[in-house]
Order: sequence, then C-alpha cells, then structure tokens
Amino acid sequence: MSVVKPFRAVRPKPDLVENVSCPPYDVVSYEEAKEFGKLPESFMHVIRAEIDLPPDVPHYGEPVYEKARENLEKMIKSGILVIEDKPAYYIYWQKMADHTQTGIVGCASVDEYQSGAIKKHELTRQDKEDDRAKHVHTVGANTGPVFLTFKADRDFNELLEELKNRLFPLYDFTDENGVQHKVFPVYEQKDIEKIKKAFEKIPALYIADGHHRAASASRVREIMKSQNSNHTGEEEYNYFLSVIFPHSQLQVLDYNRVVKDLNGLSEEEFIKKLEEAFEIERASVAPYKPAKKHEFGMYLSGKWYVLHAKENSFDAADPVARLDVSILQKNLLEPILGIENPRKDPRIDFIGGIRGLKTLEERVDRGWAVAFALYPTSLEDLMEVADMGMVMPPKSTWFEPKLRSGLFVHLLK
Repeated sequence: MSVVKPFRAVRPKPDLVENVSCPPYDVVSYEEAKEFGKLPESFMHVIRAEIDLPPDVPHYGEPVYEKARENLEKMIKSGILVIEDKPAYYIYWQKMADHTQTGIVGCASVDEYQSGAIKKHELTRQDKEDDRAKHVHTVGANTGPVFLTFKADRDFNELLEELKNRLFPLYDFTDENGVQHKVFPVYEQKDIEKIKKAFEKIPALYIADGHHRAASASRVREIMKSQNSNHTGEEEYNYFLSVIFPHSQLQVLDYNRVVKDLNGLSEEEFIKKLEEAFEIERASVAPYKPAKKHEFGMYLSGKWYVLHAKENSFDAADPVARLDVSILQKNLLEPILGIENPRKDPRIDFIGGIRGLKTLEERVDRGWAVAFALYPTSLEDLMEVADMGMVMPPKSTWFEPKLRSGLFVHLLK
C-alpha cells in the first residue's frame, strides 16, 4: 500500500507558466541560473536565490534561504503564483522527441520514506542534504518535487490515460529544450478517490531521482514535529511533493564518464592493463554507442574502441556488482586510473546522455585523456537494487525529460 495524498498547490497563473517554469536547482550552473533569473517571474529566484544577492555572499548561507522565502512570498502576493482553494492531484504529461510519459503529482508520506516503504538506491551527501533541509525549513515549502516511480500496473496506466484524455489541460507549453509539458488538474472528488485507491494497491514506491529532496523532507518533518505540541501526523509537513510515474513510462539515458589523465601510464601500458578484464576491439562506427549490457565505448586519442567485460571479471549474481557503472569503476577506473572515490575526485567528470557522445569527443580532443560511453542502467536494475536494500554507485542513472520546477509548490503549514 502506498499513501499519496492530494494537496493545495501553489502554482503559476496559466498565462505566466512559461516564464515561471525553470529547470531543477541542481542541473544548472550559477551562470545558467543567473540567465534564467533575468525573467522576474522565473522560479529560479526561489530555488537558487543566490542569484539575487551580491556574488560574495556564500551560496549555502542563511541570507540565501531567507531570500528564497522572501521571493516566494512576493510571487504569491503579486499574483504570479496562486494558491488552490482545495486539495487536488494533477496529471503531468511530458513529450521529448518520440518519448512521452504520464504521471501523477501528489504528496508522498514521510512515514513511508522513513520506514523504507519508499525505497532508495543512492546514498546522499551531507552537504547537499543540509542545503536542501535548510532551504525547505526556511522557505516553509517543498519547492521541487521528488521523482518517484513504481512497478507498472495495467489498471493504473489505464486510469492515467482515461483522466488525461477526459480532462482539460491547465498548462500546455514547450520549454527551452523543446520538451512539451501538459498539466491536467484533478478537482472532482470521485476522480481524487480513484487515484487515492489506485495508489493503495501499489506495494512500494521507488525514488528515481531526488534522494536529497526526500531526505531533507524527512529531516524538516522531524524539526517541525518537535516544535508542534499538538502534532497529529496529518500536518502538511508529514508529506512531500512528488511526481510519480509507472516505471514503464520512464526513459533512462546513459551516464558517461571522462577522465583527465591516464594516471601516469602510456597509452600502450593503459591498453595492456585493460586486457586483464576486457576484450578490446576497434569500433566499426564513430562515435560508438554501446548496444547491450557489459559493453562500453572508449574514446582515446581520436579513436573509438569497444570494450567487452570478460565473464569472470564481475559477480553476475550480485545486482550491484553486475551493473555496468560498477564494472567500469571496479575493473578500470579504480585499479587502473586511480579513481577511488568518483564522488570527490576532480580527475573524473560525468556527462549525461542527453548531451550526446560528441561531447565526450570534444572533452578528450580539448585535453582530457579518455572517455567512456555506457549502456543505460535499466529501471528493473534500479528497483532490484532498491528491493534488496543495496546502493548503486554514484551517477548511475540519467532521466530525461527532467521535471520542471515552479509548476507546483507544497506549503508545509
């Protein structure tokens, strides 16, 4: 059983939605955030409020969180954002090229997150978790959704389609990346009950993206609970903003790697060491995109190679060890290139598949030593790892299209 409740959303006026809508806080640089912030209605002023402060102000300081709270209040008072009269769900539909996906916007349960009924597959970083917890607590709202999924259910898919085809869209716009977004409000009580009961049949939810946002919601709940002598468990702070998709709807792209140097090895020495765990051949096409699991593309000195992981080089029975990101890390990046901690080592960078393999070539051609193209991690792999209470390596999945920020805000009081 999964608890997902409707909520009184704070959302943009329909004629301002394109100006308000922006990418998530963690996928843009400071310079990119400043560019979005040129629009006074942009929600970037809330999720990256440092753009409205002098450049010498620390980006994770109290003035930034206070400015975010102030900016949200101004957007509500000025009418850029409106507060719904009553709780509702929303159908969120996205289209990127030939891919479409349809999900539900609602509020998931902190209790279920803490109990493990909402399953995780990544570790969080303390600094990022601290930042989001301070932001949520100071602003008094979830300003960005957690991206959840669940094992697809035919009845649920049919309900989504029926509602999407029957309801009238509140928003319909295309963002700067060419992704189309439609939002259909679910106001009728009978439809709300259908969605609520549909989730009650779902045994578990999984975090696809947004582990830090979920962890921060949990931390803030504990703070607000301790400050409320009349805590009942039904307060808004007991729930967090989420967009929830059946897993069959989602698109996971490759998450590739580029490394600055060969760890003191010559190219000949490097390739010789690779042969211990990989079979190597020159690629017949360039750039080379892996066609199956345990196959990697490698770009080195202007040439593409194909690496095939040898069968005895990893534990095929271990759901984490057999992931391609694990195989690359344990058999190549760490023992050969000396990348022991990919979370912190400045010699490695990660390139989302949406940017294309040409980006890998450009990085190497400009001076980095070697790049690796990976086959995408599957949703089935993610859920199996989460079901076993295990953790995937960092930067294992890249979801597209991204959820927009600013379409929905969940107030905690």
